[in-house]
Amino acid sequence: MRYTSSFRSLLAALALLCLFAGDCRAKERDKKAKEEFGLGFTVEVPASLAELTEAVQDVAADGIIQGSREYDKDPYVTGASVAESSPLFPKWTGPGIAYFKVRTDILAPRNFEAAADQGTLAVRYVVQTKDATRSILRIDAVYVENERRTVHASNGTVETSEFHDIQDHVSAIQLKKKQAIEGEKARQEEIAHRAMERDQQVEEENVAVAESSTQGLEQRIRTLRQQLERAVKGSGVQLKTAPYKTASGLKVLDPGTQVVILIVTPYWYGVETEDGLHGWLHRDQLGPIQ
Repeated sequence: MRYTSSFRSLLAALALLCLFAGDCRAKERDKKAKEEFGLGFTVEVPASLAELTEAVQDVAADGIIQGSREYDKDPYVTGASVAESSPLFPKWTGPGIAYFKVRTDILAPRNFEAAADQGTLAVRYVVQTKDATRSILRIDAVYVENERRTVHASNGTVETSEFHDIQDHVSAIQLKKKQAIEGEKARQEEIAHRAMERDQQVEEENVAVAESSTQGLEQRIRTLRQQLERAVKGSGVQLKTAPYKTASGLKVLDPGTQVVILIVTPYWYGVETEDGLHGWLHRDQLGPIQ
């Protein structure tokens, strides 16, 4: 098949266009991949400042950097140390408090752009307060070579992995706090229940004592009444106005009439009748109530 020069020129132009388009797509992919590095990680955490700070301090001191590895021997980086600062980051002057975890002498850690040679891997955590129940957490990770001082940005894997670890610690802290609150509530309820039982027991004891006292008093009253109550023995007994035989009579008392002794003399009793009349009867005229 023979082609004209014009047709061959068109094919050459199309080939160049395809090469240019492919090159543009490759550059765009490279640009997009490059933009994924060094962005850091910022998130709002449903935790108080104290809870988030405790979780960050625990993770910063655990000796592990999640989301990276040295060679393929471990699923994460070990041998890291907590630090008060790191020269790999500029001094933090924004709101909140910064915490650091550093691993020195690590070789080409994963998930850092073009990481090579031996260097230092550092993670910075910045804890900021938002309100009583919410806080802001920022995490940045960077790797710097020892010799050339080349800075390699993270692709975000370290930051998100470290955040998940912090999130687990926050959940554990909040659960422990909730259990402590519930435990204290149960303890207070138990104290209140025991106090109520003691009060009830004391009340029952007081009632028992009062009933015993009342029963004792009633028994004493019955005993006294038995000692002081008498019945008229004979018929036509005169209730006298004075303790002697010649005293005038007040009323004739029938046999069995009950009286209460109010005054005792060697021979006479000063008594009160059931209708409230007061007088005197000779001892021989009274006997026990049948």
